[in-house]
Amino acid sequence: MDHLFGGVFSGRKVLVTGHTGFKGSWLSFWLTELGAKVTGYALTSATTPNLFTQLGLSRLMDSRIGDIRDLENLKKVVREARPEIVFHLAAQPLVRYSYEEPIETFSVNVLGTANLLEATRESDSVRVCQVITTDKCYENRETDYAYREEDRLGGRDPYSASKACAEMVVASYRDSFFSAETSEISLSSARAGNVIGGGDWAKDRLIPDCIRALTEGRAAEIRNPRSVRPWQHVLEPLSGYLRLAEMQWRNPGSFSEAWNFGPEAGEVKSVRDVVEIAARLWPGGAWTALKADSAAPHEARLLQLDNGKAKKRLGWRPVYQTQEAVEKTIIWYLASRDPGFNFIDFTRGQIKDYVSLACKAGLSWAVESENLKSVKSVS
Repeated sequence: MDHLFGGVFSGRKVLVTGHTGFKGSWLSFWLTELGAKVTGYALTSATTPNLFTQLGLSRLMDSRIGDIRDLENLKKVVREARPEIVFHLAAQPLVRYSYEEPIETFSVNVLGTANLLEATRESDSVRVCQVITTDKCYENRETDYAYREEDRLGGRDPYSASKACAEMVVASYRDSFFSAETSEISLSSARAGNVIGGGDWAKDRLIPDCIRALTEGRAAEIRNPRSVRPWQHVLEPLSGYLRLAEMQWRNPGSFSEAWNFGPEAGEVKSVRDVVEIAARLWPGGAWTALKADSAAPHEARLLQLDNGKAKKRLGWRPVYQTQEAVEKTIIWYLASRDPGFNFIDFTRGQIKDYVSLACKAGLSWAVESENLKSVKSVS
């Protein structure tokens, strides 16, 4: 797959922070498939099982264990790895946990981002830096409105507020140190929706919580069935991140901005919609709504993203509808129950299927790559 994204990642040195997490593991694995030389920097995975171990990523990349808040250690890793492209995913990613540990959440998500950018600023190898935040960085008024990149940042819960702060840190570093006039580094931020996919084992996330219950033969217990979110399979935002990084590499001054990667407007679904699909696919699957708890911490009821900018300027758009995204996710978990399941082959197969559909849909990052592949084969 090294021809994808114009072959930009083939042979390139790439740093992924947060590589031991769910999304970081998927990204690191895809990058190795693209021919990149990947270094990771993160704490050990917070869950058992975890996708990082299941994919055997420690054998496929240079995995460095460290805290994103440890600036000197982070600088050391950047100096040694000499990355050309950086994806910053290391974070405290859970809304409900942020109510329990707000200081840790702000420290990791805000100071950690500043540390990463400071280490990048001192590097003479980095040319592209991408900070991954979240759709929850917007000041959410919970109205029928899809947020655009220029909308006001905010956050009622500590997690959302910390990600809004991270976005402000990115903007500050861009204006102060990484402007097109003074720096060769292209700095962007990427905001994705609620990401699902095989290999997520975190607590207090919808699909992993459902899988644990269904695996044990219990009905999945759902807190907020009417809440609406921009659900998307993990490969959707990852293809967006990779496409954005490709464009930053090719034209550094034109893409150093904030970008949304979310589903189409008609594919924004409720928790109930998603759980019902999952339960139908799981043999004997069932779910039940928990009684409302007035003392529970606030969680947004409605959140939507506008993906128009990425569609227009990056030639990116979603491949899957919500139904397909949930199906691909549940199929991964069902297949993984087989004692002979090969995590690498199955995950690679899901990536190849996604790429094939993207090519058929005419998405530029896949179509242009197929053309490049044809040229290489002829030569």
